[in-house]
Amino acid sequence: MEARIWGCRGSLATPGPRTVRYGGNTTCVELRTATGAVVVLDAGTGIRDLGRALVGSVTELDLLLTHLHLDHIEGLGFFAPLFDPGCTVRVHGPRPDGGSLAEMVATYLSPPYFPVPFERIDADLTFVELERDTFELDGLRVTSAPVKHPGPTLAYRLSENGTSFAFVPDNEPGLERESGLEVAAGADLLLHDAQYTDDEYTTRVGWGHCSLSHFTAYLRDAAPARAVMVHHDPTHDDAELERMLDEARSASGHERLELGHEGLALQLP
Repeated sequence: MEARIWGCRGSLATPGPRTVRYGGNTTCVELRTATGAVVVLDAGTGIRDLGRALVGSVTELDLLLTHLHLDHIEGLGFFAPLFDPGCTVRVHGPRPDGGSLAEMVATYLSPPYFPVPFERIDADLTFVELERDTFELDGLRVTSAPVKHPGPTLAYRLSENGTSFAFVPDNEPGLERESGLEVAAGADLLLHDAQYTDDEYTTRVGWGHCSLSHFTAYLRDAAPARAVMVHHDPTHDDAELERMLDEARSASGHERLELGHEGLALQLP
């Protein structure tokens, strides 16, 4: 498996000179399996560039949504494969509190929020609702589990040939220490929410994100082989992110901890 980050900013896209090293696009990660299958995790603004790269090279793919907050779906209408009549797109995501996953996505991808009516999307589009589930995608084993975040929200573990990748971009272990550990524990690669400094978190308890102290404690609990900090706060420039990385490395002692950035390719063993 190989993962590539196309967006790792949280809450709001943040372009500009202060974010050029780590990027301003919101969450989107591409996963390529050993068989060549494409799995996309979340549909933030980073999915636009991914879609352009996929044009003409894929006829089917699976999109795994962690939740329906805008920063994780706002790029969906600009994802080129959705407008390819020869492409099949299977959208997996959390079962909403009201209505269906298909209805929620269709509402966003329709006027007045989006200019093109949902019925005019050309791809063969299907929806699969998840909660705590395990299933197969072309030899890839996928496990979903609810995590601590406002509204129905999932984390994912994707495993292939004994290698595992855990994706937990929105999580608040400060309120529920074991949240997401069932998918994160022992992963070869973990991408996890590291949005706030400890000072910031004191005024943001319950917002669904992680402070640095809770993040480093989570690393000790999950014990991943490699970890990447993601869901960077829109107020944090490149220098602030690097200060946070230094603090997290010092506090956790984790030897393979790094910052997520756009374009980062993560080869799994």
